[in-house]
Amino acid sequence: MRVGFGYDVHPLILGRKLILGGEVIPYQKGLDGYSDADVLIHSLIDALLGAAGEGDIGQHFPDNDEQYKNISGLKLLQNIYKILKRKKLTINNIDVSVVLEEPRIAPFIMKMKKNIAQVLKISSEKINIKATTNEKMGFIGRREGAASYCVVSLNEYTE
Repeated sequence: MRVGFGYDVHPLILGRKLILGGEVIPYQKGLDGYSDADVLIHSLIDALLGAAGEGDIGQHFPDNDEQYKNISGLKLLQNIYKILKRKKLTINNIDVSVVLEEPRIAPFIMKMKKNIAQVLKISSEKINIKATTNEKMGFIGRREGAASYCVVSLNEYTE
């Protein structure tokens, strides 16, 4: 078994869509970044890459490469799935915590799990997504940004 940890953070700004887990969440602000700034997917990618011993998201998708400008995190996740297959790694489980003062994302969690499960070709039962606030402390508490933490476990298989 292999374990990986991922973290991502982005500021909230006007004029962008808020995308988490590949879902557009209705809100007056969105996360700012080179790609879609989906902190949930980005933390998942880093956790998967860590468990696979394959570096980090910036090594695979540099933010100075035009092909990744505004790209969907789910598209990036498709590339990570290919790495896992090549290395003969299967996903045992995914556990994500999204830290965001508002909006409430609980109504969208099932859709997020479905999006991720579809890309990674796993059961959504292997995916857990939690949301919490920062209790009005720090930049997240002031509604200036969002963060996501992710832990994954992978298994190696032989054919």
